[in-house]
Amino acid sequence: MMKICKQSFLYSLGAGIYIVLVGLFMTNAEKILGKVDSVVSTTAFLLLFSLSALVIGGLLAGKPIMLFIEGKKKDAVWTLLANAGWLLLFFLIALLVLALR
Repeated sequence: MMKICKQSFLYSLGAGIYIVLVGLFMTNAEKILGKVDSVVSTTAFLLLFSLSALVIGGLLAGKPIMLFIEGKKKDAVWTLLANAGWLLLFFLIALLVLALR
């Protein structure tokens, strides 16, 4: 169980770091790229959205799916729940940081 918690923490931390990086990019995209209103900017946003779904899905759902396929259903469920728990904790920390600003 401790191994599952540690792995889930690392996967969730990786997802959190990725989310922060994408958030920083989106917050500063106009400064970096200039104001662009075109099909290309909409396409780029949708590509980033799709890439994010793939990256986050791989980080947070990949291991539970592999465990489930291997027949380790209990470990798969615990890994998924641990991932959700760590993400919830990170979310609450982010809310606390926002509230204290």
